Amino acid sequence: MSFTFNLSRSPGLSGLQGGAVPHVYRVVDCCDDTAAEANPLADAQSDPKGRMRLHQLNAHLHCSIIGTCLSTGELRKLVGRIGDVDAARGSDLEVHHEAVSLASDKLAGKALTKALDKRHEAVIQAFSKARDAKALTALWREALRSGAIPGAYWALMSHRQATPELRQLAFGEVHMLSHLVGAANRADIRRLCALEQDNAELRERVDRQQERIAELAEARAQQQRDSERRELEEQVAAQAQPTADAASLAAELAVLRADLHAQTQLVALQAQRRELAEQALAAAEAQQALLQAEAERSRRLAETLTRELGSAEAQLQAQLEGEGRATLLGEAVRGWRILYVGGRPSSTPAIRKLVGDCGAEFIHHDGGMEDRKGLLAGALAGANIVAFPVDCIDHDSVANLKRLCARHGVPFLALRTASVTCFAASMAAATAEAAAARQAAPICIRHG
Repeated sequence: MSFTFNLSRSPGLSGLQGGAVPHVYRVVDCCDDTAAEANPLADAQSDPKGRMRLHQLNAHLHCSIIGTCLSTGELRKLVGRIGDVDAARGSDLEVHHEAVSLASDKLAGKALTKALDKRHEAVIQAFSKARDAKALTALWREALRSGAIPGAYWALMSHRQATPELRQLAFGEVHMLSHLVGAANRADIRRLCALEQDNAELRERVDRQQERIAELAEARAQQQRDSERRELEEQVAAQAQPTADAASLAAELAVLRADLHAQTQLVALQAQRRELAEQALAAAEAQQALLQAEAERSRRLAETLTRELGSAEAQLQAQLEGEGRATLLGEAVRGWRILYVGGRPSSTPAIRKLVGDCGAEFIHHDGGMEDRKGLLAGALAGANIVAFPVDCIDHDSVANLKRLCARHGVPFLALRTASVTCFAASMAAATAEAAAARQAAPICIRHG
């Protein structure tokens, strides 16, 4: 299955979730050699009282809907009843081509629509609760993240509130997913070939071992038969010997049997020890992986604490060298307006004094404990940066604060703790990055 795309501008997609979509896909049907002159994604008018059927959609959407939302087995059953192709003997491509050709027919389109609705009934019920294109877009994004593409694709395409732009966006994303799946399949095929080769080598090794085991078993059986024959011969000969000789031979035979039994037990014990050793090795490897992950987390935490300690030492050194001397952040944040949300009452005054000593304005909001959450938007106005400790603020305030920062274009810092050292280290890193960005920015010849 292949697609040919031509790109054209479409200013009507800027309202979709995720920002403006820069291009519109114009597609040539994979099962037709003739390209459509009109926009292939322009949909028919949907029934306001229900969902759209397959034959009501543009014919150039049929290929992607049928190929994505129905399995090959279902297509063969349907095409066997309503099509002219021998579904039992035809190839998958022929069955797919026949189904796409029949989708534009009203009766065949109803049959295909019934099969699609039956297969994806649960997803259709979930999408039926959407009342506008924005809600449909959110459901589609969730389906993309979870990987439940087939049902969501059909529910979106057949929904009465789906706009042509939204159908077009979903169509393009499903098309690109087909390329990603193809690339992944090729990688899986290469890995499968390598595994098959390894499997063949292992099978040959197992076959050789089985042959060796059979030879050893046959040799052991022959040895046992020879031993039994010799025992019978000795018994026959022993009938003519005195009773003492017979007792001696019986004792020797008992020793040999005991030795054979001991050897058999030793082999079984060694096999059991090998299995226990393999299990212990697997457990040790799993424990090693856990310890390595824990060590990596500890290393990152140590690096963070080292940076915070270094910032604290630098602040202390700056204060000890002389009263009135600028602190570590003095030049970087001088004149800034810093909004601090959340925090602890014990550390907030120290942070306020640190910011004030740097010549910056400090604004505090407790995140909704006593201050109203509605005051966040007003406090955010004119702020150069927003900082909040993740251990002293609730999740709703964090989400609301991030949305406000994105809306006003204000950067924010998510602090690891509410300590003064964490605030100082994070602000130092943020100001250093801002300074580097300003130095790397190109200079306008006209405005400087």
